[in-house]
Amino acid sequence: GPALQRVPINILQLVIGVLLVLFGMRWLRKAILRSAGIIGLHDEEAIYAKETASLRQDGKPQQRLDKIAVATTFKAVVLEGLEVVFIVIATGAVGGMLVPASIGAAAAAIIVIILGLLIHKPLSRVPENTLKFVVGIMLSAFGVFWVGEGLHFEWPGQDLALLGLIAAFFVTAIISVRLAKRPAMSGASL
Repeated sequence: GPALQRVPINILQLVIGVLLVLFGMRWLRKAILRSAGIIGLHDEEAIYAKETASLRQDGKPQQRLDKIAVATTFKAVVLEGLEVVFIVIATGAVGGMLVPASIGAAAAAIIVIILGLLIHKPLSRVPENTLKFVVGIMLSAFGVFWVGEGLHFEWPGQDLALLGLIAAFFVTAIISVRLAKRPAMSGASL
């Protein structure tokens, strides 16, 4: 908490920006390769159907509580919750804004729950690779923006520069898909 206030904001922005770029580019790279047909699409519904059929063949489902499944689920939820807590503390500790950051996190949680309930069905129809494509673009754009902020770069249009970064990543990704789809030139020499 308070010790985080001693870390200069530009260093924090730089570190978080680099992490966002790394995660975003990893997602975007895989989405580009999947869109180009170089690696197979990841079909969660098919995987779920296959696993369900396999479990049905193995025998009758157990009616008792699976302790390992409960422990694994609990661990995953606690870890995700702790990440949110750390983010709220990190952002709120800077400038003594812990209460507003906590209120914002609670409001965001409520909004996400409501949106999840409302758009769950329509969103499940969006292809998974499309979602990963969009998330990769967004994470990469925000990462580059934060790296620039950490390096005291004066963005043209300030925060609106994010829209330009998103557009640039989108165009670059589309071009990358098209280039990756091209058949390799066999027998070409330099």
